[in-house]
Amino acid sequence: MNFSPQIDYLREKAAGLPFSSGVYIMRDKNGRVIYVGKSKVLRQRVSQYFHERGWHDVKTGKMAESVYDFDYMLTDNNMEALTLENRLIKLHKPKYNIKLKDDKSYPYIKLTINDTYPRLYIVRRRLADNAKYFGPYSGISAAFTITDTLQKAFRIPSCKKEFPRDIGKGRPCLNRQLGKCDALCVGEMSPEEYRKKFTDIIAFLRGSYGDVKKSLTEQMQYAAENLMFEAAALYRDRINALDRIWQKQKVVGSPDVEQDIIALYTSELCSCVTVFYVRCGSVVDSESFTFPPEQVCDGDSISAFLCDLYLKREYIPREILFGFRLEEENESAFSDFCSDRAGYRVKVRFPERGESRKLCDMVYENAKLHAEQYIAQSERDNRTLVKLASMLGLEVVPERIEAFDISNYGSDNITAGMVVTDGVKFKKSAYRTYKINSTDTPDDYASMAEAVRRRMGHTSDGLPDLILLDGGKGHVSTIRKLLAELDINIPVFGMVKDDFHKTRALTSDEEEISIAREQAVFTFIYKLQEEVHRFTIGRMKEAKSRSMRRSSLEDISGIGPVKAKALLSKFGTLANVKSATVEQLSEVKLLSTADAERVYNHFHKTAE
Repeated sequence: MNFSPQIDYLREKAAGLPFSSGVYIMRDKNGRVIYVGKSKVLRQRVSQYFHERGWHDVKTGKMAESVYDFDYMLTDNNMEALTLENRLIKLHKPKYNIKLKDDKSYPYIKLTINDTYPRLYIVRRRLADNAKYFGPYSGISAAFTITDTLQKAFRIPSCKKEFPRDIGKGRPCLNRQLGKCDALCVGEMSPEEYRKKFTDIIAFLRGSYGDVKKSLTEQMQYAAENLMFEAAALYRDRINALDRIWQKQKVVGSPDVEQDIIALYTSELCSCVTVFYVRCGSVVDSESFTFPPEQVCDGDSISAFLCDLYLKREYIPREILFGFRLEEENESAFSDFCSDRAGYRVKVRFPERGESRKLCDMVYENAKLHAEQYIAQSERDNRTLVKLASMLGLEVVPERIEAFDISNYGSDNITAGMVVTDGVKFKKSAYRTYKINSTDTPDDYASMAEAVRRRMGHTSDGLPDLILLDGGKGHVSTIRKLLAELDINIPVFGMVKDDFHKTRALTSDEEEISIAREQAVFTFIYKLQEEVHRFTIGRMKEAKSRSMRRSSLEDISGIGPVKAKALLSKFGTLANVKSATVEQLSEVKLLSTADAERVYNHFHKTAE
């Protein structure tokens, strides 16, 4: 292993740590936080990183080689360390920690069962309001598919009308004619008859589809025997619609089983955590999280990651199954954390045999499949970037690419946009907008130069491996000269469009480089050019909209939006404000005499 030149210092510092619980923060030679971990015994854990025969795997070893210094924070217990570790990972976003990519609130399906006329909604929070909640679901599409099917199958309203308040008010909507709603609004159905539908809906969402199907089949047969063919067809369609949903849900236990099952697959190329959410004995949802090869997936990282995951979920079942072992301190800390958040004891188990083990193995196979798909996609992406680098004659394969575009309405709101890719994937958190100040007239070259100069002034996120401009040879020549003046060596190329404003080629400041025969490269550049144009013109339109909403009175010193509104309210139009005397302006309640004089002088100096 190639340890840092600081290795003797690091070993000595680690040997001086206390034998107590806490969080350690690893930093590289630039002071950036690259890894955050926790331990019940800080000295023992941190010291292990800096020994030639350390306990860590290849990923952890690579992280340890990058450590230049570290800090630590003591905690009273290991659960407190877990919580602190999670907060620090969110704050610093370390390179080697696995983490959720973004914040999200998980959707639930809510039934207002205590209302006279119950309704079905998708909500983001589980409240103590006596309603029934099912979920949470991994995404809005999963919840929407179920609610949409239930609303159509049971013909319950999906509109915003309130019942019984809106019964008899207005005509029924098109959904009644399409057979998607029984139209409560016309008052042809009693509350009791309507509420019977929700007995089957609740049973379905709980996982008791066998009972629901039996009930609907009996009603269908009764209708058919009594020559009620339209009603029989309705029940048949309802059964078929629910069948399509249920076929996607795997039954793995008895109706009273509620548990989450977590598996981990890891290799040198990537890692994947998969979670199956079992409610009422059925797998109602699942999530998989894949991580690149450099991110460490040890017990500390996994427990911190799961802590963040369950912070974002409103509901935690009483039992969580792991298909792999965490270290004892991480197991107990995670269990305590979940129990504290849920308000009841959450049991964490690591089954080694029986049906529970089979379930863990099933989830592991899913994690492995997702990892293999991630690796295959990464290889395809890498081939695209390698080919791009070859075509452009780059010395390195570009990992970070930044693309720039300029947009404006005449001389107003000249805006530069920058979009960023991490590999071939858009990194929207790194997008930037620059309001151009160096020119009052449309000048793409000067505008592009100002945007790139300002970008190069902020290097905390590092510099790109490649800059692409939405423009031709002139743009490239301008930016290459600018970078030479700044003594920055970054390859720059332009993205050229044809007469129909579609991507045609890349260009240096001397020649065009055709990309038409390389489909993967062409598709990537096309998407990049479209994205930077979409982003830039969108931000320019936002700026234009804001300026149109802003009163020109706000250009006067001391006059903000409130005072400007008061002036226009008093005088009606801007023309009347311009013609008003100082005495008349002073009559506006919010204006001082000094304000009135500034307003008067502003317009009269302009007139002169």
